[in-house]
Amino acid sequence: MFHSALSALTFSSGEFLTITERRGLSGAWSWVLAGGEQIWSPGFFRLLGLVPNATKASYDLLLSLVHPEDRHRLPAPGEVRQGHIPHETIVRVIRPNGTVRVLSLVMEARFSAEGRPIAVNRTALDVTDREQLSRMREVERRRGALYLTEHIVAFSVGLDLRHEFPFEMAQVHGLPYEEICLDPYAMIVPEERAAFQDAALTQIERRLFFQGTAHERLANGELWHFKIITVPVLDPDGVYLGRCGLKCPARSPIPISSALSKGLDQAVTGHHLRAARALLDWSMMDLAQASGVSHSTVRRLEEDREHRGSRSRLQAVEALRRAGIRFIPMDDGTLAVGKS
Repeated sequence: MFHSALSALTFSSGEFLTITERRGLSGAWSWVLAGGEQIWSPGFFRLLGLVPNATKASYDLLLSLVHPEDRHRLPAPGEVRQGHIPHETIVRVIRPNGTVRVLSLVMEARFSAEGRPIAVNRTALDVTDREQLSRMREVERRRGALYLTEHIVAFSVGLDLRHEFPFEMAQVHGLPYEEICLDPYAMIVPEERAAFQDAALTQIERRLFFQGTAHERLANGELWHFKIITVPVLDPDGVYLGRCGLKCPARSPIPISSALSKGLDQAVTGHHLRAARALLDWSMMDLAQASGVSHSTVRRLEEDREHRGSRSRLQAVEALRRAGIRFIPMDDGTLAVGKS
């Protein structure tokens, strides 16, 4: 009875590979070095975002799909032919549709009796979720440590106006974590709270850039003066996704994060673009050529007829920035235009 039950639960490694491949989790690859034949399993094609057997399997194709920053982690074709391969490596793969997956590749070389490499086998496992979770935990750890030591934090604000802060912020201010996420104005001293909240909510409701300063009392009794910036975030179709923000001591230079930088770029309006062109003595055609958009698109941007999340706005802002233009957030919540 026991032997029969054990047999029913036992299956071959090939069957296990088939099961995991069907779930899109794994794949296998082999390269017979003598004849040059390379074979990919259907699962390996799918891991790379390719239709099984619709493309000829090749090591060069695999390398072309690996993220440029990770290609050094894989051996060159000549090294593979000599059997010089790492046992395991983790690389990012950019699929043809633009999505990125993280693969763990385990490689094994097979040698002849004389010690010559005759084949290389590889198994691949999709570890994207594991790697993303690990990176998220590391980011959160760093955010918390930065607020504990420097009182600086980048944060996001959902459509429900809930703020996503590191837990350490509650520790620094001596307030319940849930309270500050739902009501961040609770950290501001009472005499400044109402005015700051009214100004911030007005800009939030209008989906505009906001910047202000306020004093906050810490758990240890110290009074700190903070600068707080929030900007709306829109997707390329102009759909409002919420806000991102930055909080730092007022005396500190503002450390602009990538998310905040994108939000500030989306806050650049037509009169900012016209002012920037004037500083550079550029025509609309000059800006069109520098940013790679059409003259009519520049006109729509300057007339504020393009939604703020459009890629063309980001392209125009980046072209102006390359030419020496700076878009500077001011204490009154406006953006100034300058030239370096």
